[in-house]
Amino acid sequence: MDKNQELKLTQMKNFVQKLGSSTEKYGDPTLERFLIARSMDPNKAAKMFVSWQKWRASFVPSGFIPDSEVIDQLEAKKIYLQDLSKDEFPVMIIKANKHYPAKDQPQFKKFVVHLLDKVIASGYKGKEIGNEKLIGVLDLHQICYKNVDARGLITGFQFLQAYYPERLAKLYILNMPWFFVSIWKMVSRFLEKATLEKVVIVSNEEEKKQFIREVGEEVLPEEFGGKAKLIAIQDVVLPSLED
Repeated sequence: MDKNQELKLTQMKNFVQKLGSSTEKYGDPTLERFLIARSMDPNKAAKMFVSWQKWRASFVPSGFIPDSEVIDQLEAKKIYLQDLSKDEFPVMIIKANKHYPAKDQPQFKKFVVHLLDKVIASGYKGKEIGNEKLIGVLDLHQICYKNVDARGLITGFQFLQAYYPERLAKLYILNMPWFFVSIWKMVSRFLEKATLEKVVIVSNEEEKKQFIREVGEEVLPEEFGGKAKLIAIQDVVLPSLED
């Protein structure tokens, strides 16, 4: 970290105190994520951090959302949590053809938090550092109109942007059908520029090879050109989430 970054980090901590909160429980890597997300503006980063603290305290008071609170969403077996990628990021795969728009939006939001927390925690090496990232793979193979959930996608991205800044390394979108192009254009309007730059739409063989190279054959399931088996997220047990 250079002197300019150190200065901005100190300024951010001071702004957080002025807002009536504290950064004591958090390491610099966590705070740096908020700074990066707010273009290194200490004041804006502090406001975002305090807003995140308040949200976390009210929405996830126990520290994590257990399987029992999102059982309906888990039963669909649409989210898979693979091993770490070549860059040591956990890989989450979403099977969109197993998803249907949620009737219970508050419960769906809990599900988004459950899976993001669990995927990120699977990247810890013993203990959270605070700058861990994840790779998402959205597989649109064999989706039909009843699977389309623009609202759900927007919710996912909004949570990532507001409450999980700089947690997304990349999102790969596979097998996009023609009718989804207009839906994606609409959804992408809700994405910040920095988020949009992390989205890769894989649309040809060369891009697919690049995707496999970047993520790694050992992690990807066979249907995506890898050597692994799909692992449902509820079948992954993480000690850090059970404490």
